[in-house]
Amino acid sequence: MKKFFTALFLAMIVLVTGCSADQSGMGANDQSLSAGLTLSQQSSSSSTTQTSEQNSAKTSSTSEQSETATQSTSSSMSDILQSSQNIPESALTESTPQTELTEEETKTLVVYFSCTNTTKTLAEYAADILGADIYEIVPAEPYTAADLAYYTNGRADREQNDPSVRPAISGGVDNMSEYDTIILGYPIWHGQAPRIISTFLESYDFSGKTIVPFCTSHSSGIGSSADDLHSLCSAEWKDGKRFDGGTSRNEIENWLSII
Repeated sequence: MKKFFTALFLAMIVLVTGCSADQSGMGANDQSLSAGLTLSQQSSSSSTTQTSEQNSAKTSSTSEQSETATQSTSSSMSDILQSSQNIPESALTESTPQTELTEEETKTLVVYFSCTNTTKTLAEYAADILGADIYEIVPAEPYTAADLAYYTNGRADREQNDPSVRPAISGGVDNMSEYDTIILGYPIWHGQAPRIISTFLESYDFSGKTIVPFCTSHSSGIGSSADDLHSLCSAEWKDGKRFDGGTSRNEIENWLSII
């Protein structure tokens, strides 16, 4: 019996000692885990701090590089502006392409005298086709139907029989100097231009200008009328052409295209 109790006592001691050891091991393991967590947290915190410091350093470096680049750009622009200010004005002028006129612009005036509107119609055709200005020679004393009656010793008959007659003109061309070419139209009276055309030609300086005459007539050609007029002014005189009352716009356009 004594041996039995002794064995039971020893077994209980062994059981108590094992439980204590297990509890001690579990405490050690808990302490190790806690220590591991603490170290992990410290390591994570350290890593975060280092990353933050590295990002801060990178940001600072990027800012410094940007500032350096800006300063470099400003310096370059300053150098360019300073260099441009030192360029001579003559050099800038020489580098600018100059536009040269290859053909001189000319200006045309259509001048006409007409009592029956026959010459007027053709003159208006010419002005419209050429895009030219137009001027009507208006007599200071208008011609009546009786004045124009042939072989009645009326006003027109008397004027044409006297080469020295110069009927007065109402008004005039204020800017004659602006025109280079004059298209001059008139009717034929007794084989010649009306004397009022002579008045017109002697009223202006036609030096350096070109006159192109045309006349209207039922039968007579332009004949010597143009030659007689040419002697009254210093313009370059071109050959003229006769038209009748039925002349169309197309005929005038064809004529103008070849003069």
